[in-house]
Amino acid sequence: MCLSTARGVCELPLDDTSPARARQFLRRATCVEHAGHVLEDAVLLVSEVVTNETRSIRRAETGSDHPIVVNVFGPRLDVLGRKADEVSRAITEIDGVRSLDVERSVEQPQIEVTVRLARAQRHGLKPGDVRREAATLMAGLEVGSLFEEQKVFSVAVWSEPDARRSVSDLESLLINTPAGDRVRLGEVADVRLTPSPAVIQREAVSRRVRIGVNVEGRDPDAVAGDIRSSLEGISFPFEYHAEVRGESADARDSRNLMIAAGVVAAIAIFLLLQAAFGSWALAGLLFLTLPFALVGGVLAAYLADDVVTLASLVGFLAILGIAARNSVVLIRHFRHLEHEEKVPFGPDLVVRGARERVVPVLLTAVATLLAFTPLLATGAIAGQEIAHPIAVIFLGGIVTATALTLFLIPALYLRFGSRPAPEEAL
Repeated sequence: MCLSTARGVCELPLDDTSPARARQFLRRATCVEHAGHVLEDAVLLVSEVVTNETRSIRRAETGSDHPIVVNVFGPRLDVLGRKADEVSRAITEIDGVRSLDVERSVEQPQIEVTVRLARAQRHGLKPGDVRREAATLMAGLEVGSLFEEQKVFSVAVWSEPDARRSVSDLESLLINTPAGDRVRLGEVADVRLTPSPAVIQREAVSRRVRIGVNVEGRDPDAVAGDIRSSLEGISFPFEYHAEVRGESADARDSRNLMIAAGVVAAIAIFLLLQAAFGSWALAGLLFLTLPFALVGGVLAAYLADDVVTLASLVGFLAILGIAARNSVVLIRHFRHLEHEEKVPFGPDLVVRGARERVVPVLLTAVATLLAFTPLLATGAIAGQEIAHPIAVIFLGGIVTATALTLFLIPALYLRFGSRPAPEEAL
């Protein structure tokens, strides 16, 4: 779990990342309680409690911990800074924007050497000669390696520390000329101390400045739309532009894609059931009762206070598959007894069919319980963040899946299954 602010993220150790456990943890953590009071009273800070999965997904979609990100691209850092400030002022006026986090580049002092071509030529020096000599004296040059006691040591040539303590000392450094003489560096080049960015952020080869937007009181999609509209009123020089990215739009597209895939999968399952039974009624019967197998998994996740994640969906799918397989086999066994062994349709057929299938169904359930019990017993420890929720859902779901197969399916088949023809009954 992490506590996010407009200036950074304070990470707190928490094995269980469910919302309820997170709230309990926050109530017990004194430092977080004090931080919450401070964040509530501060105007320029925004707090948010998110799980590691949400934070990872947000970073994958926007590249930041913010729900909306505006990236300003361009070649020159000074122009980027000015355009980023202009974009920030325009975004601040949008309804729903609580605060901004502008990515500022940290500057550090750097020695800059500019060669005086005319003076360098009088000494027979080329600009490259001056820069190489200056780099060797100021930063060192690796000239070889020393091997001793099975170890490798790099050997570098560098000037003495007392000779490079200030800019004036650097100007007094002597460099060699092609004629064999020496000349002061300050006579053939301008040496000055200039600010330089410590890190230059790039994306797709272009330099960029990132503006993180914290939203409150409005839909992030609506805020992102207003930001795009405001950017249309800002003029950017050639080779400069801004892009808006938000997790909500990507999440909506992913959700719509999952819904569409789910509908297609449901139709395919129904058609497969119809092909297996040769009966639309039986296919519809099983299709409508299969979700009952998931009730135990949902109840187990609720009682265990686990959040349903993408990994947990694997457990639900596995339970659904086991329940579907056992139910299909049971119904086909009923039909086999009725049509092949000529057992009359009625309670005796259903009881006999369920009794003959009870051992395989229970063996599947017991084997599953034995396989996942160690994961459940050890709890949500480090290294089981994915396996433990699956085990909880699987152990709860296998109970309802077994009850569905042994009790509900036989009862429904007896009520809605095939019946003998009227002339046969007479």
